[in-house]
Amino acid sequence: MKIRPIAAALAGAGIAVLGTAGAIEAWKPENVTLAAATTAPTAPVAPVPAATTVPNFRAIVVQAAPAVVGVTVERGQRNASDDERAPRMPRNLPPGFEEFFRGLPPGFEFGPGPRDDGPLMRGMGSGFIISQDGLILTNAHVVGNAKEATVKLNDRREFTAKVVGTDPATDVAVLRIEATGLPVVRLGNPQNLQVGDPVLAIGSPFGFEQTATQGIVSAKGRSLPGGAYVPFIQTDAAVNPGNSGGPLFDASGAVVGINAQIYSRSGGYQGLAFAIPINVALKVKDQIVENGYASHAQLGVTIQDVNQSLAESFGLKTPDGALVASVAPDSAAAKAGLKPGDVITQMNGEPITRSGELSSRVGMSEPGTGVKLTVWRDKASRQIEATLGEASRTGTRTAAAQSSQGEGARLGLALQAQPDGLVVQSASGPAERAGIRSGDKVLAVNGKPVQSVEQIQKTLENKPESVALLIERDGNRIFVPVKLG
Repeated sequence: MKIRPIAAALAGAGIAVLGTAGAIEAWKPENVTLAAATTAPTAPVAPVPAATTVPNFRAIVVQAAPAVVGVTVERGQRNASDDERAPRMPRNLPPGFEEFFRGLPPGFEFGPGPRDDGPLMRGMGSGFIISQDGLILTNAHVVGNAKEATVKLNDRREFTAKVVGTDPATDVAVLRIEATGLPVVRLGNPQNLQVGDPVLAIGSPFGFEQTATQGIVSAKGRSLPGGAYVPFIQTDAAVNPGNSGGPLFDASGAVVGINAQIYSRSGGYQGLAFAIPINVALKVKDQIVENGYASHAQLGVTIQDVNQSLAESFGLKTPDGALVASVAPDSAAAKAGLKPGDVITQMNGEPITRSGELSSRVGMSEPGTGVKLTVWRDKASRQIEATLGEASRTGTRTAAAQSSQGEGARLGLALQAQPDGLVVQSASGPAERAGIRSGDKVLAVNGKPVQSVEQIQKTLENKPESVALLIERDGNRIFVPVKLG
C-alpha cells in the first residue's frame, strides 16, 4: 500500500500530509507530519498533553512472556480446617462480577461450599515470576484453599508450587517453585499510569496459554464489592476467566497490576476488566513471605460516597469525602470520637474524594498506625487523630421494636419509635422515590441521631430542600438523600 492514496483521503477531510512519499511500511514520525489544512479555529483549543511512546507490544511479549505462567489447582474433599482457611467469594456482587470467580472448568469453586467427596476438580488461572529463585504472584481465588499448585512455564516445563500464603482481602497469593535462573518480569509503578494509557495483558483465558490482549486504562482507583482495600485499575483489555492472576503491563513492558476481576453478564469479556495495582500486591507479598499472612488496619466505620444531595444536606461545597454511616463499638473510630454523619475529607493531609480511597489507604496501613483525619461535622472542619486497629470480622445487631407511632408527613413516612431508631411502617412520596421502604430504620437526620418523630419534625421546620436520612436495613447502614417539596 502506498501513502499517496492515504494522503488524498486525508486531504479530503481537511488534513494535509507533509513528508516523503513511499511505502506505508517505511513511515516514520520524523519524515511524515500532519498539519491542519483549514483556517485557524474560531475558538481556542486546549493544549493536549504530550503522548506517551507508542508501545511495541511485540517486544513486550518477547521479553515478558517467558515469565508468565499457567497455574492449575486440583481440589477434592475438604475438611473443616481447610474451609476456615479458604478465601471466600465476595458476597453480594452486582450481576456479572461473580462469573470471573468461577474459574475453569465449570464446577471449580473458590472458598467454602458443600463438601466434595467425588473426583478432583481442576481450576486454572495465570501468574508471573518475580524472582529468579521461583517466587510467583497470582490471585488468592485462583489457588483457593489448596496447599500446592501446578505451575507451567512458557517453555512447557511444569513444577509443583507451594502456596506460601494467600490474602483474601486483597485477592493476592504467593507461590514458590524449586528452581533457579528463572526469567522474571520487570515491575513498574501504577501511580504513573493515566487514563488512556495503553496496557497489555498476558495469561491463559479459557485455557489458551500465553494469550496477549491489549487495551487502555479506562479508570483508576475503582472500588469493587469484596475488594475494599484495593483501588483497582480498570482497563478494556480483553480479560476472561483463566486470565486471573496474570500480569498487566504498561507501555514500557513493566508490570503495573494483577488481572483479578471482570464485569460480565455472559461470563466472558465485555470491556470491563479490573487489576490489582502491583504496589498493593507487593506490599501484601512482603508480609506473606515474612509472616505467612498479611494483616490490614481497620478504622471501624461503614462509609459511603457523598453525592450532590448529601453534600447539600451536610453543607459541603463539593460532593467529596467519605461519609461515615456507622461506627463500630470499641473500634479505633469510636475511641477517636468519630460519629455517623461525619465526612472524612483528608487522611494525613491527602484529600479523600471518594469513600474507596479511605478504605484502601486504611486497609493497606499497618495496625497500630496513627493517622490524622480531617472531618467535616456540623458544617465545620475539624482534626481528629486515631490509632488504627487490626481488621477482623464483625457481626450485626438487631434491636427489638417498641410501640409508639407518628408520621413524618413531608418525608412521606409512617414511623414507629424504638430505642435505637424509628421503624418505617410505610413510605410514600419523597421517601418512596428515594428508595426507603417498610421495615427500614431511621437512625439519624443530617447526621444527628433521632429517636422520635418530633425530632424529625423539628429538623424540617426550616423547610430544607433535601435531608440525609441514616437508614438501617438488614444490619447495614447507609445515608439516603431525600429531595423534599
